[in-house]
Amino acid sequence: MARCCFYAVGTLSLLLLVTSVTLLVARVFQKAVDQTIEKNIVLKNGSETFDSWKKPPLPVYSQFYFFNVTNPEEILRGEIPRLEEVGPYTYREIRDKAEIQFGDNGTTISAVSNKAYVFVRDQSVGDARTDLIRTVNIPAVTAMEWAHQGFIQMLIQALLKAYQQNFFVTHTVHDLLWGYKDELLALIHPFRPDVSPYFGLYYGRNGTNDGDYVFLTGEDNYLNFSKIVEWNGKTSLDWWATDKCNMINGTDGDSFHPLITKDETLYVFPSDFCRSLYITFSNFESVQGLPAFRFKVPEEILANTSDNAGFCVPTGKCLGSGVLNVSVCKSGAPIILSFPHFYQADEKFVSAIEGMHPNKEYHETFVDINPLTGIILRAAKRFQVNVYVQKLDGFIETGDVRTMVFPVMYVNESVLIDKETASRLKSVVNTTLIVTNIPYIVMALGVFFGFIFTWLACRGQGSMDESQGTADERAPLIRT
Repeated sequence: MARCCFYAVGTLSLLLLVTSVTLLVARVFQKAVDQTIEKNIVLKNGSETFDSWKKPPLPVYSQFYFFNVTNPEEILRGEIPRLEEVGPYTYREIRDKAEIQFGDNGTTISAVSNKAYVFVRDQSVGDARTDLIRTVNIPAVTAMEWAHQGFIQMLIQALLKAYQQNFFVTHTVHDLLWGYKDELLALIHPFRPDVSPYFGLYYGRNGTNDGDYVFLTGEDNYLNFSKIVEWNGKTSLDWWATDKCNMINGTDGDSFHPLITKDETLYVFPSDFCRSLYITFSNFESVQGLPAFRFKVPEEILANTSDNAGFCVPTGKCLGSGVLNVSVCKSGAPIILSFPHFYQADEKFVSAIEGMHPNKEYHETFVDINPLTGIILRAAKRFQVNVYVQKLDGFIETGDVRTMVFPVMYVNESVLIDKETASRLKSVVNTTLIVTNIPYIVMALGVFFGFIFTWLACRGQGSMDESQGTADERAPLIRT
């Protein structure tokens, strides 16, 4: 009986070890988990994934920081601008997808992404409706650029004088963001109907959407989950100089495919940036106790390199690293985008303005993603709106202003998973962790029974030695 038990334990230990190694090599449980996730993370009507995509549960906040001009007269005399950062003015974003229609084969879905903004006074430095900011008169500067390019120059010069348009204007934060009726634009509007008589950095974007999207559902391939294939009826852009630069790549940034690896390059298309971007792995993070991969926008995105030459419009006219001229998609307005305080930009942009203090912690754009589900746990999208200014002949309003990229405002659009959602996600992550670790549990049992087998073997050998020694002791010293 003891011998049978001895061999049974040894056999069981060997079987468990062989089984565990086989399961690990074949990745049986890992594949089962992956297939389950791939099947469930699909945009299907009535699914939890679809509901979360349609109406994102996580709170999104946009914090606006303005640069108040403190020395307007000196700037017009050619001196360096001195700017004072004022903010944040915080708004809660209300997001949802609407006008949803599924494609015939279930692999595509069309929708619009609605956004509404609600002011959050207790998270702001002041009242957006009363706080005043002095900044560049963007409508006037834009009109001067149009005239400089040959658009009704005499008319614009006359209007600037008649209505006493200055290079700098003072408006409330609310008006600068959401719009005010500009006298100059209102007079230009009859001659150029595509020019709105209203101006605001976010004019027409509160309670509206940025156009029609067609997404992939992930039905055919999990890597295609929520990937954009069309925007406003186009599969590519037409603003930039090369086909590569005009590509619409990735998602809208609200979601990513599951089973993400740190070796991936993830693409996003933020329409307000007028181009696709990519993000790369930075480091491992933990958010509310959940594992996350941090992806960030690399410095190469806005670098002055041959890969980005197609974004220099007109061709060959690159301003430098760290800035993007988006006038081609802003009705000709000389708008330049960058990261806040010219973070990752050439030093010449920072030194041209007094008050710029680029800082990675406050000005870097990043997203922390749970690699298993692709769910965003924490993110910060940060970019700055600037105006290209220069002295223009025939326009005394420009004075002797230096040629420069002039900061106006930057936004920090952030999201953080709440504790309730994190708790639900944590149970999913923990369950899959247990399932994928089953081979290691089997291996541990094999090792455990291996120790028992070894102990039984040693114990049996000891008993035999002890029994053998006793017989010798009893043997007669002299045999006859």
